[in-house]
Amino acid sequence: MDNPWQIAQKQFDVTAEMIGLEDWLRRLLREPKKVIVVSVPVRMDNGNVKVFEGYRVQHSTARGPAKGGIRYHPDANLDEVKALSMWMTWKCAVVDIPFGGGKGGIRCDFKSMSHGELERMTRRYTLEIAGIIGPTKDIPAPDVGTDSQIMAWIMDTYSAVTGNYIPAVVTGKPLQIGGSEGRKEATGKGVYFTILSYFKHKKQSIKGKKVVIQGFGNAGKYAALLLEKDGFTIIGISDSTGAIYNPKGIKINKLIETKERTKSVVDYKDAEKISGSGIFEIETDVLIPAALESVINVENADKIHAKVICEAANGPVTTEADSILKDRKITVIPDILANAGGVIVSYFEWVQNLQGYYWTKEEVDTRLKFLMEKAFNKVIHTAEERNVSLRTAALMIAVDRVALATKLRGIYS
Repeated sequence: MDNPWQIAQKQFDVTAEMIGLEDWLRRLLREPKKVIVVSVPVRMDNGNVKVFEGYRVQHSTARGPAKGGIRYHPDANLDEVKALSMWMTWKCAVVDIPFGGGKGGIRCDFKSMSHGELERMTRRYTLEIAGIIGPTKDIPAPDVGTDSQIMAWIMDTYSAVTGNYIPAVVTGKPLQIGGSEGRKEATGKGVYFTILSYFKHKKQSIKGKKVVIQGFGNAGKYAALLLEKDGFTIIGISDSTGAIYNPKGIKINKLIETKERTKSVVDYKDAEKISGSGIFEIETDVLIPAALESVINVENADKIHAKVICEAANGPVTTEADSILKDRKITVIPDILANAGGVIVSYFEWVQNLQGYYWTKEEVDTRLKFLMEKAFNKVIHTAEERNVSLRTAALMIAVDRVALATKLRGIYS
C-alpha cells in the first residue's frame, strides 16, 4: 500500500511549486510542528499487562489550535497519523475555520477488546498526551474505531487531571455532556451538500443519479440516507465484510437494520453479493470511498467506471491513481473539501462549549450548509480559473491561507 505520508508530502510539494511558496515556508509546512509517540500500558481483563503504541501529531497551529481525530486500528502507524494531521491542516483552512491540523491514534485491535479494556486504554493514553491537548492547544475528535463514548472518557480524564470541567477539550461527545446536535451525521451530511453543489454547478438533474459507497460507517451511512431521500439511487455498498449490488437500488433503512442485526452488509437479502474489490468496478455516476486511505490506487484506478468520485474518507486516492483518473476524465472531489462536514460541526461544538450556549439541530445544519457551499464554490471557481483539478485548487487555497497566517505571525526567536 502507498505510504500516506509520502502522498501527503508529494501533494504539498506540487502545490507549493504552483503557488510559488518561499523555501523556508516549504520546509516548515512540509513537516509536523510536533510529534509524540507514547507507550500505553493497559491491564487486560485476564490480568496481564499489554503495552500499546499511541501517537499524537500536530502539523500546524498557525491558524488556531490543532484539530483532528483519534483512531484505534490494528494498522495505525506514525506515518499515517502524520499524513492525516497534514490533511487536517488543509481541510480546516479550505473551509476557513480557525483550526490547524492534528491527529492521533493507537495501534490496537479495538474490535477484540472489551468495554473495560477500551476505557482503561483510552484513559491512560489521555494521561500520556494531556500536556499537549486542550481547548486552546489541540482538540481531539472521533475517527476510525472511536466514538462519542471514547470522547467522553478523554474529556473526563483530562478534566480530572486539570481539576476543572473542560468539555471543549474534545468534540464528538454525547449530547448529555456537551456534544452538539448534528455531530454524528455531520461528515455524511457534508458529503451530501458537496455532491448537491457539484451537480447544481454542472446544471445537471440529480434524479435517478446512481451512487456506489465503499464503507458503511457514519459517513457512508448518513450520506446514503440523505442522497436516497433526494432521489439518488444507491446501487452498491460495501463494508469490511464484503459488498452488495442491486442496479434497481438498495433500501438504506432496511440495510441499516440488517447491519445492526448481523454486523454485515452482505446479509442484506435484496442484492447480489460481490467481492469487496468489486465495489470499485460498478458503473455509476458517483463513487463515494468512505473507509480508509489508499483504497483507489494504481491497481484499480483503470477499472473504475464512475463519473465523479467524492472522497468521504481521508486520502482514499493515491497520487498515481489521481493521475490515472484525471487522464480518464473522472472528476475527484477531494477529501479536504468533501468530508469537512465533521470538522465544521466539531468547530460548532467547540464554540458552543466555550460559550456555554447550545444551538438547535436546524441552526447547526443551516450553518454547515452555508460553509460547505461557500467552500465548494471557492474551490470550483479556482479550479476553473486556473485550469487545475479540484484537489489542486483546494490545496492551493488551503496552503496559501496557512502560509499567509504563518508569515503574519512571524518567527519568534
